[in-house]
This record gives sequence, structure tokens and C-alpha cells, in this order.
Amino acid sequence: MTVCILGAGGWGTALAAMLGLHGIESVLWARRPELAAELEQMRENRSYLPGVRLPPAVTVTSDLSAALSDQAWALLTVPSVGIPELLENLPRELGVVLCAKGLAPDGDRLSRLAQQMGFGRVAVLSGPNHAEEIGLGLPAATVIASSDAEWAAQVQAALMTPSLRVYTSPDVVGVELGGVLKNVIALAAGLIDGLGLGDNAKAAVMTRGLREMGHYLEAQGAQAQTVYGLSGLGDLVATAGSVHSRNRAAGEAIARGEHVQQGGKVVEGIRTAGLLNTWAQSHGHELPIVRAVARVVAGDCTPTQGVAELMGRRAKEEG
Repeated sequence: MTVCILGAGGWGTALAAMLGLHGIESVLWARRPELAAELEQMRENRSYLPGVRLPPAVTVTSDLSAALSDQAWALLTVPSVGIPELLENLPRELGVVLCAKGLAPDGDRLSRLAQQMGFGRVAVLSGPNHAEEIGLGLPAATVIASSDAEWAAQVQAALMTPSLRVYTSPDVVGVELGGVLKNVIALAAGLIDGLGLGDNAKAAVMTRGLREMGHYLEAQGAQAQTVYGLSGLGDLVATAGSVHSRNRAAGEAIARGEHVQQGGKVVEGIRTAGLLNTWAQSHGHELPIVRAVARVVAGDCTPTQGVAELMGRRAKEEG
């Protein structure tokens, strides 16, 4: 069996490299022919994942039809903003595993977008999975969520290796949205780091941020316990504390007054913060950390003012 990976950024490259380390064949599709040629020749993605070698088991192509040949399902590893266009170009009978941790342009879930577009088999993959570590074959765990338990088990078996433990879940909503919200909380943690406010403040932001994540997940119909799993708490711990985290690093840079250049490496939390804040305001929900981050990244207040607003909220019980 050959695993099909659509998207040759850091995450797609890491998955291909990890599978190849264990002798599992994969085809890695790059949208740009020049990137595909570079990867095929250099066997390294110097733009998105330098230092990780692509084993011989990885085939690279920019021909989408060739990548999909005889494939029953594919991992979609492009950023969330690129998912709608990619879905438009895929056959509807293909099973799609969404690996982006972001929302559709209208703020809806990407999995629901795929279903509305006519895809019958839709799953999401999420967890504390930094590409820099996955690509090197360091131990990690992730979650594949789908309403089709049999298909989820097939994807699980295809991706399970000695360095990647794959769990399944029926809670598509919870697993998908946990990965989405933790990016915003990681941005907040980065702002705390950049302002030099210490470990106590960062721990408070992460803990109360997890509460906001759970509140939003439940409002969207997710299972309450999912927020405490790999795609919620696990991913938050990794993203809010790691040197590999784009979202945490972006928050730190913003706190220092620097302009965050998205470039080819997308910081999902920047766009997501505004979408989530709009949802909270329109539906009458309190997501104070999300609101503060959204205001900071939009330039409506400074990071220091955002922290002051959070600290100045009315007294309440912790629950």
C-alpha cells in the first residue's frame, strides 16, 4: 500500500519522511512543480523542513492525477486556506483526511465543508505533532477521528509505526476544533513570553484557555472529554511551550512589536482568532482570551492592554 499525501509543506513532508523511515511507501504531492523537482533531487525540503531527509520510499510529484492514481483516500496537509481549492479538484469518491488546524473561510469546520461538497468519507487528524520531530522519527501520538469507524481503523493501521502511535475517535467535531482553538491560546502564551510576564501568567493562560476550548467544543456539539485528550490538552501543551511552535513564536514576536511575516509558513491562530471572536460575539458566548488575542492581532489594543483587560475582569468562581 502507498500512502497519498497532498501538500509538501512541513507537515506533509514530515509524514512522508516518518513513513519512509519505517519502509512505508508514500507519494508526496507538491502544488508547485519547482518544489517537487527540488524535493526529488535534493531529498530535503529546505524551505519548510530543513534537516529532514526524504527516504527512498517517498515519491514526489506535482501531477495531482498521478498522485491520486489507484488511491482510495489521501491525507490533506495543506494549510486551511488552501483546503477549499484542493477539495474542488479531488474526486468525490476519494476519502479525505483533513490535517489542517484551521477553519473554512466562513468560520465553519473544514470537515463540514468537505461533506457539503459531496465527499462521503471525511476524517480529521490532530494531536501534539510538531513536524520537526515527526520527520526525525521521534516518538509521538495522534488521533484520527471519523464517523466511519471501519475506515478510521484502516487509516490508523496505515499510519501506525514504531514512532507514531495513532488512536481513533468518533468525535470529529471535538478532535477537529481542539486543534483549531489551541493555536489561539498558544498565541496568547507567546504574548506572555514576549512580554516577560513569567511562568505563573503563562500557566494561567493555558489553564483558562483550556476552559475556553472546552466551552467552545461543547457549544459545537463535541464530547466534553475530548478537550482533555491528545487533540486538546496534548496539542495545547506542545504548541504553547515548544520552540517549534509557529503560533507561540508569533505571539512572542507581536509582543516585541515585530511584524509577523506569514510567508510560506502559515500561523493558523492569527486568522482563527478573529473568526472565533466573531462567533463568540454573535452567539453571546464568553471567550475572553480569544477576544484579547483577536484584538491584539487586529491592532485594536496593545499586548499590555490585552493583559490588563483580562486581569481586570470581574471576580468569579473558577468553574
